[in-house]
Parts: sequence; structure tokens; C-alpha cells
Amino acid sequence: MSELDTITEFRTFPKTWGAEYVAAGEVRFRLWAPGQKTVMLRLNGEDTEMTRTDDGWFELLATGISPGAEYNYVLSDGMVVPDPASRGQRDDVNGPSLVIDPTNYAWQHPEWKGRPWEETVVYELHIGTFTKEGTFRAAIEKLPYLAELGITMIEVMPVAHFGGKRGWGYDGVLLYAPHAAYGPPEDFKAFIDAAHGRGLMVVLDIVLNHFGPEGNYLPLLAPAFFHPEKTTPWGTAIAYETDAVRRYIVENPLYWLEEFHLDGLRFDAIDVIEDKSEKHVLIEIAERIRAEITDRPIHLTTEDSRNVTFLHPRDENGNAPLFTGEWNDDFHNAVHVLATGETHAYYGDFAKDPEKLVARVLAEGFAYQGEVSPQKGKPRGVSSLDQPPVAFVDFIQNHDQVGNRAQGERLVSLSGPHKVKTLLTALLLSPHIPLLFMGEEYGETNPFLFFADFHGDLAKAVRDGRRKEFEGHAGHEADTVPDPNAKKTFDASRLDWAKPASTEGWDWLDFTRTLLKLRREIVVPLLVSAPGRSGRVVKTDKGFVAVSWSFPKGKLSMAINVGDRTQARPDMPGKGVFAYPGKDHPENVEELPPNSALVCFEAAGAIP
Repeated sequence: MSELDTITEFRTFPKTWGAEYVAAGEVRFRLWAPGQKTVMLRLNGEDTEMTRTDDGWFELLATGISPGAEYNYVLSDGMVVPDPASRGQRDDVNGPSLVIDPTNYAWQHPEWKGRPWEETVVYELHIGTFTKEGTFRAAIEKLPYLAELGITMIEVMPVAHFGGKRGWGYDGVLLYAPHAAYGPPEDFKAFIDAAHGRGLMVVLDIVLNHFGPEGNYLPLLAPAFFHPEKTTPWGTAIAYETDAVRRYIVENPLYWLEEFHLDGLRFDAIDVIEDKSEKHVLIEIAERIRAEITDRPIHLTTEDSRNVTFLHPRDENGNAPLFTGEWNDDFHNAVHVLATGETHAYYGDFAKDPEKLVARVLAEGFAYQGEVSPQKGKPRGVSSLDQPPVAFVDFIQNHDQVGNRAQGERLVSLSGPHKVKTLLTALLLSPHIPLLFMGEEYGETNPFLFFADFHGDLAKAVRDGRRKEFEGHAGHEADTVPDPNAKKTFDASRLDWAKPASTEGWDWLDFTRTLLKLRREIVVPLLVSAPGRSGRVVKTDKGFVAVSWSFPKGKLSMAINVGDRTQARPDMPGKGVFAYPGKDHPENVEELPPNSALVCFEAAGAIP
């Protein structure tokens, strides 16, 4: 097979924007810039005028181009900018883009066919703070640890290139280029490849709802890329109905899945993606992915504060023709109020009877299914009764819920280890899909703070905005809120890898490992055919929740007590299979003291 044949075979769908090899040594450069009369391609230091079409596309075919060649676009006024569809950057978002050959990486596990969704245990991590080095390559060294623990899916926080060296990744501006500070595109591929070799799926968090404030030259290139009269919480709204814009957005998820062999994607804050097109851009994205990638299961999850279900239908066989699951903030919020008693901001919606809301989430999916939100003053959500339990991704911590606190405290610092372990039992042994935030498995106490790497006026605006956000919050006076741009804020957010080796850390790990083993053996087999309307609330009381589920393959039930008084075991189907604090005979548990949990199971057809 020739090099050209390899390239042709690899490119399973056309990409409209950016620099693409179309033959050996031949690269097509393509840019939509209707706001410019002329655009020059600066390639390896030489400028060549690009051909312009009436609808604002600029194109140039160059020959003899080696992978790694540096290029920029020179605008009509002489301004030099990177490619907004760059596949890789030399250093930062303002510097040269790189020509990337997708065939340059030799995959070691091309036979990887993924894993079914019901086996999913998500581990969310941030590449920059996951290891001391903060790179794709360094993260590879931790893969055996995650696989042995029982993790099955790694969810990587956004890596699309953003301004500065440090950041969460949600302010990306070059949405096709892996962040250079983490390593070149080949290193990200190596990380994914190595994960597959360990039986681990990898999904990427992507942001299609806005562009970040530094390095976004699209308003100069194509003012029509945005709706200046509309805004999102993070900037000007994107004009998804415009053809060139839609191609940039729709092809981006396909690009990440195809070129990097990812197992899925998480779509950030889709509730602010406003599209008046006949077919919503998110539905088009999901349909394209399902139609064009058929050689392995692809798992697509959404973050959406509306509590909707129309993006997550199931067909007659239980398959997801669009999106696979929804990040379930209701579970986190209700559990957080139950564990901490905090009721400020959006926690106000969960201040009254949090036990009943936790129970409803576990049994039915959402806590709010059309009821009026006290915080918003209007109805929120729709019925989720018919959704299967695997349509919900639950968590008691994640990057948002930890990092959006002024001091970035983790739940163990707020509620103590015993309460957190009780809640961790519910998270990992419920039939919903569980998500752990990096370090949670060993009781990490280092904070995860909001950090960035902006300079000048932008740095001041971010710093002042962060402090203003917490004005009036007790214990969070302006001078106590960490400066997001300070390197020490970033450094404080790194995982402490000495902790898992400590006695306390090892105890946490053993606890997590035991729960995940039990999930594999008992819970996962129930989920293959788990339908909606399978859960029911057994009992709620102050700090106490008991729920059961009936599936074709058996019955599962659990009770958790984070209240102040001992509770009698309710009428729970099945025999006790796990109790916290640990007991040799969970089947004999008759009482649940404060900070305790009990899980019971009965296989279908078993004699009671």
C-alpha cells in the first residue's frame, strides 16, 4: 500500500477547514475568511497569495510539504494569525500552526473494539494536574494503576488549544489542535493507544458552545461566524446555521473520534447551544457520528442543566441512536446538600427534603421533572421515568463542583471520610453510570482550584471576576480567593501521588477497589437489559435513603444513612452483599448507624 493509499483510507470523511494532506507531500490549505479581501499563506517563512471564492473561502494547494511544516495566515492589513482549524501548534495559540500528517503515528492496538456502555466507570482527569509533569506521556505511566483499580473509561478534560500554558481547557480557541503544553498530537494518540492496551476506553470533553478570549481570530476572519446580538455566559453566540460555521462545528467531533481513535465525547454545557436550524446541530452531530463510525461503540454524553431527554432516546433494542447519557447534576446537588447542609446558589433547589430528592434521582433519574425550581422561579425538566438507569452519569465530585468553589475544597474536606465513603457506596453500586474525579479513589485532599494563564488586562479581568463571584460568601473575602493566574494556584491543584501509598490512602483505594469489583460482578450484568421505570423509593427519613430496582436479571436495593441517628433496616429485597462500615456478614445487618450503607441483591429466579 502506498503512502497516498494510506492517507486516502484514513480520511473516512471530508474535512472542510484547515491543512489536509490530499496526496503524498501535497497539502490543501483552506480557510473561511469572508471578512478579508486577501489572505496570504506563510509557509516555512514564504508568503503565497491564496485563491478567494465569492463566498469567502480561501484555498491553496502546496506540494513538497513535510509533516511539521510551520504556517500562518497573513491578513489584508499584514496581521499574522494561526489557522483556526490548526491540527497542532508549535507552542501557543498565537504562534505558528503545524502541518500534521495523520498517518505519522503507528497504532499499537488497531484491533481495539471498545467496550459496552453498561461496563462504564468514568475517571475524569485533567492532563496538566494529573501528574507532576502534566503531559500526555506522563499520564501513560498511571494507566496500569487505573486499570487495576477497576476503572473502564478515562474522561479527559478539554485539550483543544487555549490561551497560555495552564487552564481547565474550557476556553479553547483552536478546537482541532491538542494543547501544545501537554505534548504533540502524536503523544495524545500514544496515551489513547496505551489506554486501549490496558482495556481502558478514552473519551474527550469538547466545548462547542463558545470560544475563549485569547487567540480567537475568527471575528477578524469571519464576523458572520458569530451573532453579535446574542451572548452566552462566556461570550458571543455562534452562528450554527451558517454553512461554513456548521461544517467547522459538526466536523470537529468526527475529527477527534476518527483521528485519535477515541471511544466517545462529552459535550459541555449544550443548553447554551442555540440553533434555529431545521435540524439542531447537536442532532446532526450525533447522527453523523452514528452513521460514519460503525466499527466500535461510541459513547456520547451531554451536560445540560435543563433536565431534558429528547437527545437520549432508546430504540426497541435499547440502543442510543443519538446521545448515550446525560451528566446528572441533580444527583450531585441533592447528595451535596445531604452531606454538607449547604443551600446557597443552585443548592437552594435541594434545600427542602434532600433525602427525598436523592431517592427520586436514584429511582427515576432526575430530581426535577417539571417542578418549579425555587432558584429560577420556573419549571425545570421533564419526566425521566422511561429512561433506563444507564442514561444517567452520576458523581459526588467533578471538576466543576470542586473547582467552582472559591477554595476548591473536595467533599472529604467538607464532610469527612466516613460520610463520603457512605456516599461513594451509593455512587458505585447504583445502576446509574458512576464518575470519579481524579484522586477521589484514594481520598485526595489537595484542592482543585480554578486556574488560568492570562496576562495584562485579561488576567486582571479574570482575577477580578473570580473575586467578585464570591463577594458576600462567608469566609471568602476578596483577598482570600486564589489568583487564577498565579502558578501556585495551578501547582496546588496537582494530585499528591504520595497519598495512595500512605496507610490512609491505601485504605481508601482498597475500599474503592472492593466496590468496583462488586459492581463488575453484580451490578453490570443487570444493566444489559435494564429498562426505565425499574426503581422505587423504599423509605426516606432525616439523612436516610433506601431505594430498590427490579430488573429482568434480578433485584438490587440499597440504603444509606448520613443522618445523626441509627435507622432500622427497611424491607429491602435480596440478601445483603455489602455493608459499610465493613462487616463479614452483611446479610445479617439489621440496623444502619450514622454514616453507614447496605446493599442487597437477589438474582432472578432465586428462592427468597
